[in-house]
Amino acid sequence: MSAKRDGSTCDCVVIGGGPAGATAATLLADHGHHVIVLEQSPFPRHHVGESLMPQTYWTFKRLGMLDKMKASSFPRKESVQFISASAKESLPYFFTDRDPHECSVTWQVKRDLFDKMMLDNAAEHGAEVRYGLRVRRVLFEGTRATGIVYADEEQPRHLHAGVVVDASGQSSLIARQLELRNPDPDLKKASIYAYFKGAARDEGRNAGATIVIHTPGHNGWFWQIPLPDDVASVGVVSDPGVLFTGRGSDPLATLEEEIARCPAMAKRLANAERISGAYVTSDFSYHARRMAGDGWVLVGDAFGFVDPIYSSGVMLAMKSAEFAADAVHEGLQAEDVSAERLGAFAPKLLGGMHLIRRLVHAFYDRDFSFARFHREHPEYHDHLVRILIGDVFDISVGKMFDAVRERIHLPEPIQLENGAGRLCGE
Repeated sequence: MSAKRDGSTCDCVVIGGGPAGATAATLLADHGHHVIVLEQSPFPRHHVGESLMPQTYWTFKRLGMLDKMKASSFPRKESVQFISASAKESLPYFFTDRDPHECSVTWQVKRDLFDKMMLDNAAEHGAEVRYGLRVRRVLFEGTRATGIVYADEEQPRHLHAGVVVDASGQSSLIARQLELRNPDPDLKKASIYAYFKGAARDEGRNAGATIVIHTPGHNGWFWQIPLPDDVASVGVVSDPGVLFTGRGSDPLATLEEEIARCPAMAKRLANAERISGAYVTSDFSYHARRMAGDGWVLVGDAFGFVDPIYSSGVMLAMKSAEFAADAVHEGLQAEDVSAERLGAFAPKLLGGMHLIRRLVHAFYDRDFSFARFHREHPEYHDHLVRILIGDVFDISVGKMFDAVRERIHLPEPIQLENGAGRLCGE
């Protein structure tokens, strides 16, 4: 039964209105719960992470977002292509070659517009969205979360809730408050990115592709993501020591230098005009040691982020929020919002994250060649494509890593403090 709508109590408070928060709020509202979303920033607002995985299709369908996505100006994405530092191009991975269903095509989105579409959709489904409110901390009675303290025109206010869903992104409010956040020491990367108009694009089916280009010496890689109005998101990812040490404090100069020393990237930007300054992100691979506690659950980047190489961030954010919303609904119905109940989906989500982490580690390992692996193990081509589209919650897809492990070291699964991180099949 929903809490009385008196403004200071609700069934569920969602911290953050990004894709994870909007997904959780929409589905909890659809379940009939009184949901309040608190978002600090006014929308629309800038955010990186424009490339989606096709597996988001099924969550979009459940959210009632498919028609809105189809009617948008976002470029359609049905492939990803890898280019070597010497400008040698792989054949594109066309997702529709595996399955011609429309679920194999996704979008390259402008996050300011996309995030607003998602949060507006949550409001249309009955979630109450409040903007311009900064959540200061989560309230606890013993070990159970009971609500939040937020700033309303600098006046601290309390909001009590049956469950707190932390979708605060890389701010990771609960994980930082409870000191649960762990960096991934093997994926300590940083990025510098900007936006360009008039960058070269491929034609036909590959026009909407995400392009991944190795930098010389395999010290990092570039992304190029096509956006509406002939704009492209372009960024370089590498070790922080490569991007920042000894280069002063001008990230734009570093980005331009990295572009100039990468022939394939420089060629694609030869006739392009930069239309933004440079943005910087760093240390973006991490996870929390718990996914849920009594009365609270983490979704999206508030729990963890793997790496941007395979564009898995938004898909994992939405799927984690979908899993969590169903767990919260069942917990509220059963009047049991224990950590065990709210975190019951952890093994499934972590199983998917683990497959992506292993593919990320293979990408960064200089001793591993995907081209050679394909020649020697053509039977695993479908497994790789399924991971690239985000079909990672069927643990059988990970069979290919039995062969990968023969060549390189692969990371062990994430284990959570309460043991809920143990993966099926491990």
